[in-house]
Amino acid sequence: MLIWFVVLLCFLTFGSFIGVRVLVSLHALNLGASQATVGVLVAAFAVFPLLLSVYAGRIVDRVGAAGPTVIGTVGFVGAVLIPWFFPTLPALYLAASACGLALVFYGVATQQLVATLNGPAARSRNVSYYAIGIAASGFAGPVFVGYFIDHHGHRSAYLALGVLLALASIALRFVQRRVPPASAPAHAAAKSSMRDVLRARDLRLSIMVAGIAVAGIDLYTFYMPIYGHGIKLSATQIGYVMGAQALAALLVRVVMPRLTRRLGDTRLMMGALIIAGAAFLVFPAFEGVTLLILISFVLGLGLGCGQPLSMLMVYNRAPQGRAGEVLGVRFTVINFMHLVIPATFGALSALIGIAPVFAATALLMWVGSALAARVPPVRA
Repeated sequence: MLIWFVVLLCFLTFGSFIGVRVLVSLHALNLGASQATVGVLVAAFAVFPLLLSVYAGRIVDRVGAAGPTVIGTVGFVGAVLIPWFFPTLPALYLAASACGLALVFYGVATQQLVATLNGPAARSRNVSYYAIGIAASGFAGPVFVGYFIDHHGHRSAYLALGVLLALASIALRFVQRRVPPASAPAHAAAKSSMRDVLRARDLRLSIMVAGIAVAGIDLYTFYMPIYGHGIKLSATQIGYVMGAQALAALLVRVVMPRLTRRLGDTRLMMGALIIAGAAFLVFPAFEGVTLLILISFVLGLGLGCGQPLSMLMVYNRAPQGRAGEVLGVRFTVINFMHLVIPATFGALSALIGIAPVFAATALLMWVGSALAARVPPVRA
């Protein structure tokens, strides 16, 4: 039962986080920000995760997941409410950075918790449940935010997300004692440096693939509001298109444990990234809402496997007692991509248009597929 409660809380928390990223992008555009400015704004979400994820992983290995998870959730509440008090562009930068700081602890802690609940035999199942919750949050967050923007305005949307996160933080406090303690002694992380750990070729490639796979989700979250705004879609329509991607991700994650047992984690990742790349390539050729929903759904089938598979690939190859730290390295790589790619590609799209940037993202997905092919698969 605990895993389902954790998944529910992740649904509320990550749904709010995904929603606030869409909300901040649309709010910035509404305030007159350029595409390049929005790219820098989205990149601000990744600054603290880039700098602190390995440190957060070491903390989780040492003290367990309960404390960092609560700290992260409470931090989200404060971050989301900043633009409600101060609806200005500088406040959006501050809110994005603060959300990233909260995500450092919440993201690493919940991944460690999900991967360790009920032992190794339940890992693939737990990660699948967790991934379904994240996919559902990816559907609910943009749709929820789009509705609030169109009917109540941007400020009300921030307040609504803050209330949801506050409820999640209160619920988490009630079950904090049921969260398992750290499984490794405090001195485990000192046995070898992270540089020595990353000399393992399979782990190193898995972390690189993880960064590329999750960057695809981030880039879609960044591009879609800009593209939709450019072709005059309403906030609600943008929410529906993005929700289709999340719905497909939810559906594919239901069958992911079976596919992982049959194909292995890396082979499934290869196919997922090929599908995602093809969808990215054709996306800017269409402007009708119905076709965009369909392409977004196909994209979700590919990207939907990326986050849970990348987590499994890294965790399955982590040294004993170093899982939280290695997941922190994964988080660092992912957020390096989050930091560099939106800012770079945002400026690039302002110069050459958004279609070539979609094509570059497709190429990135296919590079990730080629890297995954070099990692021996592990079956669940």
